[in-house]
Amino acid sequence: MSRWLEGRVLENRRWTEMLFSLRVEAPRLAFEAGQFVKLALDVEGERVARPFSFVNPPAAPVLEFYGVIVPDGPLSPRLARLSAGDALFLSPNPSGFLVLSELPDAQTLWLLSTGTGIAPFLSILESDSVWQRYQNVVLVHAVRRAEELTYRATLDRVRERRGERLRIVSVVSRELAPDALAGRIPAAIIDGRLAAAAGCALSAETSQVMLCGNPDMVRDATGALKGIGMRKHRRRSPGQITAENFW
Repeated sequence: MSRWLEGRVLENRRWTEMLFSLRVEAPRLAFEAGQFVKLALDVEGERVARPFSFVNPPAAPVLEFYGVIVPDGPLSPRLARLSAGDALFLSPNPSGFLVLSELPDAQTLWLLSTGTGIAPFLSILESDSVWQRYQNVVLVHAVRRAEELTYRATLDRVRERRGERLRIVSVVSRELAPDALAGRIPAAIIDGRLAAAAGCALSAETSQVMLCGNPDMVRDATGALKGIGMRKHRRRSPGQITAENFW
């Protein structure tokens, strides 16, 4: 089997100057919601690849990926310029452990994300298994500015199906935004604003927490969660915290 699969862009959506989503037609890939695959382009004779989480659930016929432009990066500015019909490459073996099969059961599943780290959680939310295992799911999306609170239509669609079982908390750090918490996720954990906004207890007794986003958030939020009695989850030592840095 060839190391790379070829896909074709169906749509390139620009959310902001720096944020984009690619909808891609490609051979079907078997993956679990929350996993990622490498996307690649040939740049000056070299195939340059970076990991991108699936936004779409495993059963969807079209693949979707959410990216941020790294201005001096070798790949993301080029991906952001792709148009419908353009080719790109995908690695054939999805991977990653930010998946429900690695988690214990709990009353509430918390999905804490920053920026494009929301991508794997969108895939999880649109999969049936999460709703079969958890009574409540809380999605927390933290961004710098309100315009970066993307995928609202997708979240509205999930909430229409799942009702109050899905709680959505937005966090905006660099401006005041209506219906959003101010500041950063770790501080909102420590002072109780996050649990209050979600209307759910955030505790070791009731919760499993998945974190995906920038390393500072993952590190600091992990510390804040440990401060309320949680610990990292490992197969041989079950806990409540599962994390993945998004770069």
